Amino acid sequence: MNPIVSIIMGSTSDLPVMEKAAAFLNEMRVPFEINALSAHRTPEAVTTFSHEAAGRGIKVIIAAAGMAAHLPGVIAAQTTVPVIGVPIKSTLEGMDALLAIVQMPPGIPVATVGINAAQNAAILAVQILSLSDADLANRFADYKEGLKRKIEKANADLAEVKYEFKCN
Repeated sequence: MNPIVSIIMGSTSDLPVMEKAAAFLNEMRVPFEINALSAHRTPEAVTTFSHEAAGRGIKVIIAAAGMAAHLPGVIAAQTTVPVIGVPIKSTLEGMDALLAIVQMPPGIPVATVGINAAQNAAILAVQILSLSDADLANRFADYKEGLKRKIEKANADLAEVKYEFKCN
């Protein structure tokens, strides 16, 4: 089994957030890898990874970083593989990381999810991959149907909650 999604984080301190991406990819049966690479402390390794990703069969990269969050942009600048950035809340409530990731110059896009929203990054990766994988598209459709059923059940449960002036 070879990975088609790569989860990259600036350090292992980001793992508690990024585990949600790993768990979702695992649930969807998408082969993935997880590595720690730093745009500032291991720039050569980031460059090597970026240049080799497509050739290794990586189809989507999820890159997380906090503070001076350059990792997703540095990777995106050096590969043709789509990059999804996950800003990590570390300082300034994560706003510094969010702005560093989302404000990319023309020609170097990084799709960016919310602060600490690793699961949404994995969901977006699955949506991208589903365009060319019918089995994955079916698994993802089942996941979305499950979300719908969960809310329908919650709404039915709310119908049973009684208040004197509740009208439904």
